Amino acid sequence: MSYSLPEFLAHTIAMEKESAERYLELADMMETYNNQEVSALFREMNKYSNMHHSSVQERAGSIALPVIKSWQYRWTSPPEMTDEDAFDRSLDVYAALRYGHGNEIRAMHYYQSVAAESADPEVQHLATEFAAEEQEHAAALDRRLSRAPRPSISFADDPEPNVMDKHR
Repeated sequence: MSYSLPEFLAHTIAMEKESAERYLELADMMETYNNQEVSALFREMNKYSNMHHSSVQERAGSIALPVIKSWQYRWTSPPEMTDEDAFDRSLDVYAALRYGHGNEIRAMHYYQSVAAESADPEVQHLATEFAAEEQEHAAALDRRLSRAPRPSISFADDPEPNVMDKHR
């Protein structure tokens, strides 16, 4: 994906905004399930997404960013957000952590591909920097995921209907 600097910054701002909103939703869900530790982790991830969003906006400064409509982004859904159907309000701690981890990995791969395919040295530099940040976020979720209790039954064996049943 070869972006101009303004296009890349506009895409990054949109992606980080979406990421912050999603982490806040996950934090609220975990709080509802009385898991304050994981809720706090997701609130911290929300904070990082908001900080990244703000720093990219500051970086853009006086650069005229394109106004991109939702259907004009170069993705089907933002890399830091899986398909909406994967976000089920009944996610347990393990599934919520895996969801967040997957989003961070997708974001890291997105930035890596932008860095590899861009002709603009500044876009390459920023995308490489952003990929490293996403890798750090994924590592933080990995550490917490390694301590999370795994569900005792698979989704396929769960007698309660869930979002995944709609797609079988």
